[in-house]
Order: sequence, then C-alpha cells, then structure tokens
Amino acid sequence: MIRANANEASSNRVSRSLEIKMRGMQLALAVVLGTVASGCANVERSRDLGNPNVPPAVTAVQVCSNCHGVDGNSVSPIFPRLAGQQAAYLVSQLENFRSHHRADPEGFEYMWGISHKLTDAQIAGLAEYYSKQTPRLHDMPAADPKQLAAGKEIFEKGVPEQNVIPCAACHGPKGQGIGAFPQLAHQHADYIVKQLNVFQYTQGRPGTPMELIAHPLTGENKEAIAVYLQAFPD
Repeated sequence: MIRANANEASSNRVSRSLEIKMRGMQLALAVVLGTVASGCANVERSRDLGNPNVPPAVTAVQVCSNCHGVDGNSVSPIFPRLAGQQAAYLVSQLENFRSHHRADPEGFEYMWGISHKLTDAQIAGLAEYYSKQTPRLHDMPAADPKQLAAGKEIFEKGVPEQNVIPCAACHGPKGQGIGAFPQLAHQHADYIVKQLNVFQYTQGRPGTPMELIAHPLTGENKEAIAVYLQAFPD
C-alpha cells in the first residue's frame, strides 16, 4: 500500500512537471509569435510591399537599398544609381515594370516582382524619395582621355554623320535629366552600355525615342559616351 502510494505520488510529480514544461513552452511560443506579429505590424521597419501604409522612405531603406543603396548611390554597376534622378522618370519606369511594359532582362528579373503590388501613391513616394537624394561618386579607375573627349563630343554635339543628336538636347547640359528624360551624369558606365544595347537590339523598352537614337551608334560610340557620363565633370 505504501509502495502504491509512493508510485502514485511519483506519477503525479511527473505529470505536474510535464504540465509545467508544456505551459512554459506555450508561453515561450506566445512571446515569439507576439514579437513576430509586432515586427510585421511595425510599418517603420516593414518590408511589406503590399502595405500602402508603409512610408516610401521605409520601403527604400528596407527593400530597395539591397540593390540601389540606402541613398540611391548603388555600388554595383548592375544596378543603376537613383540618387537625384528625375522623379517623373522614376514614376514612368516603376509603372512600366508594374505593367510588364519594360522587359529588359535585368529589369524584369529584379523589378517585376518588386513593383507588382505597389500603388500609384507608393510609386510617387519612392520617386520623390530618390529624387531628393544627393548623387555621390564612388572610386573609379582613371578614364582614357581619348574616350572622354569622344564621349564629350557625342554628348554635346551628337554624331551628325550618323544622324545621332546630342545627348544634352534631351538630358540637359549637365546630364541632369529633364522631366521624363533621365539624369545620366555619374551613372554607371556598364549600365549605360547595357541599356544602349537594349534600345539598339531589343524590344525590351518599347515606345521610347532611344530606339531610333541608339540604332546607328557603334560600339566605340557607346563605350565613349558611357565613360564620359560616368565621369561627368561637376
């Protein structure tokens, strides 16, 4: 009888111990879930592209900065610099990505999914954010003086014998962009060449004057103008 009572007491202690552990695990799980929910609900740190309540500056820092940098001064030439870019141009490009109208490979691979749920207000907010950032140069290798001179000539005077108009006519005398025409000054040379190739050889960015303007450019022309624009004089 004594042994039976001892076994029963031992069993009760085990059951009680298990109950306490289960309650502890439930409490810990509740804390974790509460923390996660709190993080998701915090729009000041959210990465939710489908939530129009997330401020554009937060989206720029939490999402876009992975490729374009916190202030739009991207380091990798794969991704364009957005700092100081014309807001109207950024709006048009984000809308083109959202509608799948812009289909250059590096564009749709990264931007179709990101822009899919953005509202017009979010797009306008992101455009305004980047347009107010200050462009800054990263360390670059010294450019070939002959290439720079050739690029400057194309930028300011075009290539008349190839019916190529000056870049400055649309993009401004300082490459600063005008409305829907983008800022080109200090853009990555590699990115500029890739986009000129898109205009020249593909239908990835349809409906732009650059399809005609870029058509007669030679490889040397494209390299020269890209190098000049990347190292654009202040």
